[in-house]
Amino acid sequence: MARSLDGLVLAPVADQAPGQVGTRTRFAYHEKDGEIWAEYAGGDVVRGHLVGTRDGDRLDFRYVQLRTDGTTSSGHCVSTVVELPDGRVRLEESWRWESRAGSGTSVVEQVTEHGP
Repeated sequence: MARSLDGLVLAPVADQAPGQVGTRTRFAYHEKDGEIWAEYAGGDVVRGHLVGTRDGDRLDFRYVQLRTDGTTSSGHCVSTVVELPDGRVRLEESWRWESRAGSGTSVVEQVTEHGP
């Protein structure tokens, strides 16, 4: 199992569609006893929260966010935790909106003081 996500900051490696998370969005993760949660903001997202569980290297969570246009949306995501060769963490995600139509995949990677 890859290391704990607790205290890590992750960011998308590519922009999604307008009004969604993008490379300027930052996720601050927390983890304890199989529970995961995070706060996120940046880009088109004013404030977002996710909460769920971790079983091995699989995350299963729901998210809700407020966008800069004043609208809200929510969805479900399943992610796989991968440890990169340089020791950083990557999440390979498959997500689906629940409050509106749409689904997709995304990748977020750990942000460090010295680089990505």
